[in-house]
Amino acid sequence: MTILFFILLAYLLGSISFAVVSSWLFKLPDPRTYGSRNPGATNVLRSGKKAAAVLTLLGDAGKGWLAVFLVQYFVSAWGMADEVIAVVALAVFLGHVFPVFLRFQGGKGVATAVGVLLGLNPWVGFLAMATWVLVVTLWRISSLSALVAAALAPVYAFIFLGYGINTLAVLIMSLILIWRHKSNIVNLISGKEGRIGEKRAS
Repeated sequence: MTILFFILLAYLLGSISFAVVSSWLFKLPDPRTYGSRNPGATNVLRSGKKAAAVLTLLGDAGKGWLAVFLVQYFVSAWGMADEVIAVVALAVFLGHVFPVFLRFQGGKGVATAVGVLLGLNPWVGFLAMATWVLVVTLWRISSLSALVAAALAPVYAFIFLGYGINTLAVLIMSLILIWRHKSNIVNLISGKEGRIGEKRAS
């Protein structure tokens, strides 16, 4: 029963959309009504309010990290199985992607996934972020950066976490994240994917 409580709590935490929250705080339009219609930091940035995008990024990453950090503490203190950490990590990520508060239409999960990775192992999280930064610096395409980081995250997890349940959780998150970017993949192949800072024709 305690394990189910942690899973539900992690899912509900993940369901809090900081894109919607930050847009409300800064009196911006709902991010689901413009741009890519994705409630995430990249789309909030299209509003022109960088502070709102930063708050979205930190909030979405923070909830992923917090869920994993808390469950790690209680697993150690209460002697629960380590598998609970992996399940909670997936729960908070799935909460972001399929949030109950937004009728299960959430973000793509990049920031929350990074937060989860930082919670599981800081080096895995840092390497994923470094990969994202490197790719976006070279090509200025946010989706491409996310896809490359997602593809390499399980490799980083295997190196630092070994072959286990937590690495499997990272692999599942990566596959879901890549699937959520399917429209971006089509645009990348056709050369239509927008670049950061590029103004799209109306």
